[in-house]
Amino acid sequence: MDEESSIEEILDTIGDEHARTVLASISRKPGSAKELATRLDLSQPTIYRRLDLLEKNDLIKHQTLVADDGNHYKEFRCNFNSTVISLEDDEYDVRIYREENLPDRFSSLWDDLGVK
Repeated sequence: MDEESSIEEILDTIGDEHARTVLASISRKPGSAKELATRLDLSQPTIYRRLDLLEKNDLIKHQTLVADDGNHYKEFRCNFNSTVISLEDDEYDVRIYREENLPDRFSSLWDDLGVK
């Protein structure tokens, strides 16, 4: 995601029942779209739409894996530890807490310094 999602977009995303179901499932156990469709008894198009929405709002991430038969597929996983939604002075605030790993943090710091 290039820009931060707006509060409204995040609230709309987690307000969607199927998106919440998909997010809850992959927070317990990562999976492919096909696995999620079977696990959650939802159609693959429904799963793909929700995965796109969740990924667009940076709530999930994917990793491309290679199956035993040589085909590639994406495995999706949750991209945060917790979320806090607060209301203060008639304004909502959404904070998403992520656990970054050390190589990602170093890479981000390196990028911020503009070192090429």
